[in-house]
Amino acid sequence: MTGSLIRPQPKPGILDIAAYVPGKSSAKGAKVHKLSSNESPIGASAAAIEAFQAAARALELYPDGSATALRTAIASRYGLLPEYIICGAGSDELLQLLAHAYLGPGDEAIYSQYGFLVYPIAIQSNGATCVVAPEKDYLADVDAILARVTSRTRMVFLANPNNPTGRYLPFSEVKRLHAGLPRHVLLILDAAYAEYVRRNDYEAGLELVATSENVVMTRTFSKIHGLAALRIGWAYCPAHVADVLNRVRGPFNVSGPAIAAGAAAIADQQFVERAIAHNDSWLPWLKKELEQLGLEVTPSVANFVLVHFPSSASRNAHAADLHLQEHGFVVRRMDSYGLPGALRITIGTEEANRGLVACLKDFLS
Repeated sequence: MTGSLIRPQPKPGILDIAAYVPGKSSAKGAKVHKLSSNESPIGASAAAIEAFQAAARALELYPDGSATALRTAIASRYGLLPEYIICGAGSDELLQLLAHAYLGPGDEAIYSQYGFLVYPIAIQSNGATCVVAPEKDYLADVDAILARVTSRTRMVFLANPNNPTGRYLPFSEVKRLHAGLPRHVLLILDAAYAEYVRRNDYEAGLELVATSENVVMTRTFSKIHGLAALRIGWAYCPAHVADVLNRVRGPFNVSGPAIAAGAAAIADQQFVERAIAHNDSWLPWLKKELEQLGLEVTPSVANFVLVHFPSSASRNAHAADLHLQEHGFVVRRMDSYGLPGALRITIGTEEANRGLVACLKDFLS
């Protein structure tokens, strides 16, 4: 071995992980409309911004390591026990902590074909094996997931609604999935987009957590609350899982300004309703307009749409993405999800939505 190769080496399998690539933030044009990361088109709650600014006057102090004010505010909003709520630096951190605590070499964890790309990162970084269950029509298939459960299965990740497809499983199917899992398998319900769902047969997972020993629900402040820059997530867990996560998380894993802003945001239900109303108006509008251009749009209940383009070189998703970038519209390529023929487009402001449609109409004409 040459001297240049004698250096610290990561654990086996780490270099096999495909790094997560965030949505692009820049494009050509005098004004850029970023529609690549499912961020809030109406900003954040004024109450949250005010709380953040007030917290900035004490940046020299460590935050409350238990995020008590934030957990109490979440518990009050949903009628939960605060001791079963764990907060983190985005729900991504909580997903990583769960994998860190419960997965290791020789274990397997299952997620659906077009599931969130953080899942394989969390699984592989802890030495466990990824098991991918195929989807039907871009929707998680409960039977396919259950068919892949083995004696080595320790965890199942289910994004509901799913990113990047925007589809969801009704609560009856989620309960059927849970009923089919061995009791030692942890079901992680990633409900990052739960607030946008307007379906009577949907439930984010609170009921299952409250009545089970092997279900965890994760949520985020990055989407409906518009606090993506502060990285705030939370998990509702059985008592024994909450105990485990408190043992492995960092002692100050949520910043003081984030705690303050998050507590104010979740109490501002008027802002949340305004965000939901905006999405309820523009989600169907955008789907209809894109379909009138001849594009296939996967039905979505979230704040984005998955749009499928023709395969011809001049009109495919790659060419469409380049055309949009040249005119100041940043969307998300889906190559890393195994969907090279699709783009994921966030619901934006009225100006962004109308401008994007006009730009694509010009591209396809």
